[in-house]
Amino acid sequence: MPSSQSPKKTKVLSLVLLPVLIAFISIVIIAISLLRPVDTSNQMTVTFVIPKGQSTQQIAQRLRQAGLIRSSLAFRVIVYQRGLQSKIQAGSFKLSPSLSVWELAQALTRGTDDLWITLPEGWRREEIAASLSKQDLNAFDEQVFLELSSGLEGQLFPDTYLVSKSIDTQALLNLLQNTFESKIVLALEDDLEDEELSLKQVLTLASLVQRESASEAEMPLIAGILFNRLDIGMPLQVDATLQYIRGYSAAEQTWWPTPLAVDKNLDSPFNTYQEVGLPPSPICNPGLSAIRAVLNPQSTSAFYYIHDLSGKIHTANTLEVHNANVNQYLR
Repeated sequence: MPSSQSPKKTKVLSLVLLPVLIAFISIVIIAISLLRPVDTSNQMTVTFVIPKGQSTQQIAQRLRQAGLIRSSLAFRVIVYQRGLQSKIQAGSFKLSPSLSVWELAQALTRGTDDLWITLPEGWRREEIAASLSKQDLNAFDEQVFLELSSGLEGQLFPDTYLVSKSIDTQALLNLLQNTFESKIVLALEDDLEDEELSLKQVLTLASLVQRESASEAEMPLIAGILFNRLDIGMPLQVDATLQYIRGYSAAEQTWWPTPLAVDKNLDSPFNTYQEVGLPPSPICNPGLSAIRAVLNPQSTSAFYYIHDLSGKIHTANTLEVHNANVNQYLR
């Protein structure tokens, strides 16, 4: 005789499975709801920028805060489920609340009309122009940039910028200057007001510190040494100014060729071996650390410094000790 479950057992099983089924259906409904667009009727787009190196978790949180997704967790699940975590790009995106989580995640993997450009500290404007000319900037003209930036050495702030590939030369120059205005002139307004040097002089000295320093940590020390030389009317004797005078070296393929002893005889107001005091203007575009070093130099009794072959700095209070350092570390 075939066995069959008793009505009592069937009822118990139903009572156990029903809540599980209801819970499962509820989870599915919630999941589907969280993946839906925030507002299908809202076709307006907003600009959403993803900086370089930002994590998926940070992106998800920012998308939720911007009202573009319902759940940051749902976004992260979709990204990992579809293997998109390494495909999401840094850049600027036009996104709409009408996009589903899947559509939005996909949108973040497509190339944008923007470009990240990095301008290192210590570049002269010719280096900046040459670098920008190699970028995917459709409306940039190297020669026009050099003409427009004449007299602006030191004010083309080195930073990483997100720009449109269609940005023109004047707009790009404005961006560099506006960044300089906000990060230096306005941010350091109190320090600059208390400084005896003019802004141009601060930038000029900072440009020397930038080029002469092997690291940010030693910038205040080098600034202090250069101030010591200025205080007693001693020539600054900065090799970087000789490099600036010489300009581009085709042989070394650099704007900062190896300084030679004969270069100390170059006829130029930028020759700090021949002229006392600061050069007429900056020799490069210094970064924030170099400028801060000039505004807050390290107190030192040293007047001389050299870097050994490993890049370590050695200072001296007298010419005799300096010459001994040269013999010991450079010969």
